[in-house]
Amino acid sequence: MSILVTGGTGYIGSHTCIALMEAGYDVVIADNYYNSKPVVLERIRELAGKEPVFYNCDIRDRAGLDKIFTEQKIDSVIHFAGLKAVGESCHMPLQYFDNNVSGTVVLLEVMAAHGVRRIVFSSSATVYGSENESPLVEDMHIGSVSNPYGRTKVMIEEILNDLYASDDRWSICKLRYFNPIGAHKSGRIGEDPNGIPNNLMPYISRVAVGKLEQLTIFGNDYDTPDGTCVRDYIHVLDLARGHINAVQKTLADTGLFTYNLGTGHGYSVLEVVNAFIKVTGQNVPYRIGPRREGDLACVYSDASRAKAELGWEAQYGIEDMCADAWRWQSRNPDGYDG
Repeated sequence: MSILVTGGTGYIGSHTCIALMEAGYDVVIADNYYNSKPVVLERIRELAGKEPVFYNCDIRDRAGLDKIFTEQKIDSVIHFAGLKAVGESCHMPLQYFDNNVSGTVVLLEVMAAHGVRRIVFSSSATVYGSENESPLVEDMHIGSVSNPYGRTKVMIEEILNDLYASDDRWSICKLRYFNPIGAHKSGRIGEDPNGIPNNLMPYISRVAVGKLEQLTIFGNDYDTPDGTCVRDYIHVLDLARGHINAVQKTLADTGLFTYNLGTGHGYSVLEVVNAFIKVTGQNVPYRIGPRREGDLACVYSDASRAKAELGWEAQYGIEDMCADAWRWQSRNPDGYDG
């Protein structure tokens, strides 16, 4: 079985490609290196012991995608490719709608033209917006999002819903991620964001490795046990494994399926910082800053549907996530540029 992975050299994509190849799948990667680097492909090859087929292709490039589907026998698609920074999306919304939404439409049209109707879509817990209370379940109303990035995820989910309603030969899995952190156990691949990290764990790691002076915790007066925001952090290896189960679902059944991929447990910012210090022995200086606009106090999943229908549940705890994130950062202090 051959799986096309769009955005396959990105953070989650690279871990998923390795997991796919370890599970016996042939992998075809389409990526334009917008949020990744060519060295990632070498490390995927090194860790998997196999050679993925690679195309330098933007998902908006219809001719490029058509070439892939013409030259390769694709059985199912995992669609990661997309712009993903919340703050950036507020400054350049048209680029986000063009890349994420228009790019997905092009991908789906090319898939349909080649008779490939199995797709796993990389969605986000962002779609639940601010009006739903945790634990978040898949049947809740979505759409009350506050930024263009989240809106692109909602729009793509709605496109997929309408696509299946128009043609029930499709098999579509929408995976709503919570907060992926951690890295491959080898320390060879991990999260390497461009510029100043937007997410907590890479920021902590860069403070610990001496690349940033201190962490700012945005608010300590939320209605949570220690006053800091609570999130559902999930190990990227658990997330990658969830995609294997989702691919198997698309290959076995037609239908429209939606799954949360999270641990079902929330960790506060301070709990993550303290867990990192405990397992690594590194100092992480921090200061308490004002609340950040748009942050919610508590967001975590109900992941019971994925367990019941996909046979998947998270295996790693927060200390594993911190240890693996530090192994990556400490061995690659400059990320993939080192």
